[in-house]
Amino acid sequence: MCWGVISPIEGVGPEDLHIDSLLERVNRDGVQEIIMAVSPTIDGETTVYYLSKKLAHHKVTISQIARGVAFGGELQYTDEITLGRSIMARLPYSVNGNS
Repeated sequence: MCWGVISPIEGVGPEDLHIDSLLERVNRDGVQEIIMAVSPTIDGETTVYYLSKKLAHHKVTISQIARGVAFGGELQYTDEITLGRSIMARLPYSVNGNS
């Protein structure tokens, strides 16, 4: 696990994370999927992008945890990036199995 994010402002670069050990585990253990679970911040997005590039040559599925509008949350307080992602990852609504 990498634990942490790349954060130039905080002085944290890729070399400060455990990325090499992650790549070793992917190669050694036959990892099939890596689920990215990072905060939806610029630093989190940068880290996911960087890791995705590093893992591009490996036969591994890369996914992210779902993000979006919280259940029970007020839509008026949702930022536009979160709202946009929620719309892009929307699911069909069905009643009794009919879409």
